Amino acid sequence: MEVSLKKLLLMLTILPILAWGNLMPPDGVDVFDAPNDNGKSLFVVWKRTTNETENTFYTIFVSENPAGPFHTQGAMSAALNFKSDYKSVFGLKKENSNWHAYKLDSFIIVDGKKSKNKMIAPNTRYFIRIGVKEGKNGLLSMHPETFEVIPCGNWFAWNKLNSFILFLFLMIVILLFINIAKRNPNLFIRRIAGLEAMDDAMGRATEMGKSVLFVHGLKYIHEVPTIAAINILGRIAKRVAEFDTELKVANWDPVIQQVSRETVKESYIEAGRPDAYKEENVYFASSEQFSYAAAVEGLMVREKPAANFYFGYFYAESLLLSETGNSAGSIQIAGTDAFTQIPFFITTCDYTLIGEELYAASAYLSREPKLLGSLKGQDIGKLAIILVLIIGTLCTTFGYLGFAQIFWPM
Repeated sequence: MEVSLKKLLLMLTILPILAWGNLMPPDGVDVFDAPNDNGKSLFVVWKRTTNETENTFYTIFVSENPAGPFHTQGAMSAALNFKSDYKSVFGLKKENSNWHAYKLDSFIIVDGKKSKNKMIAPNTRYFIRIGVKEGKNGLLSMHPETFEVIPCGNWFAWNKLNSFILFLFLMIVILLFINIAKRNPNLFIRRIAGLEAMDDAMGRATEMGKSVLFVHGLKYIHEVPTIAAINILGRIAKRVAEFDTELKVANWDPVIQQVSRETVKESYIEAGRPDAYKEENVYFASSEQFSYAAAVEGLMVREKPAANFYFGYFYAESLLLSETGNSAGSIQIAGTDAFTQIPFFITTCDYTLIGEELYAASAYLSREPKLLGSLKGQDIGKLAIILVLIIGTLCTTFGYLGFAQIFWPM
């Protein structure tokens, strides 16, 4: 009696969705755990129905119990969800366009008038059914089989293996060049005109008896452009101390001000001129963008510094500062990775470091082995990426897609 009751409940649960429509049930259905994930998704794949149209819809039913109740994510158009959409899982085979594939990571549970979205959980047993119908209100043609699957998390995402190999390659190359730089500090770096002109600009300030102004943008101290600017400031401060010239550093953030003071002070000590260091010359201007710009412009107009250095990340204040410095007759050298501001600096400054030249400046000026080796290692990495792009373009042009698949994202 108990067995018969279970069968009756199963029939009552499934019979409402077993009505046969005009379409044949989906064929070649397979359900499996999604690879290279945390166990919170699974794949349902099936062949395209021979007579499916744009008005054909597939419905996937999910349950945690073989007897139901079965829940669904809704009707899916036959014009969507193909194996070809998941190239890193199914490859680049031409027949993938003849197969549907759906990545299931949640399903809808309806409780009375309320509904909630339940996520697929790892190490949980799920039972999957699939049907097809013509039109959203058509009769479902159900596949007769119920598929059982248990999604599990993976320890290693094999689809990210290419990134791991690239990481190892870059790490080995950078460490190798750091060792080379330790033995040969004169390792070749392409000449950067703006950095070569820095000594001339500071020498001009010394001859004219005027000050040097340094501005390091409007990013916080933990941002990469600001760190690069602080490194350059140390080099400039050391040369200014050797030339016995006054250096002014305008700051917009109190933390950057303190770091700048320590950097300049240390540079003066390294140059053997600790007595020439003036703490008040590394000052706080304003924390507001245009108030800061107005304060620095006022200094330019009053003191007319002989050389202005702009290094870091800049916004709309870049043109205000550089145009004022240009009208004051200062030699101006700028460096930024803010691509929207580079045209303004090129127009108004004598020399401009573009993009990554800002990061290369620290290694270029200090010749410190770690910075120098890292810079050369990154250049080799970029060269390798360019070669991969060229090889991939050629392979794709001649119809071989296997090489491109290696780098295809999930």
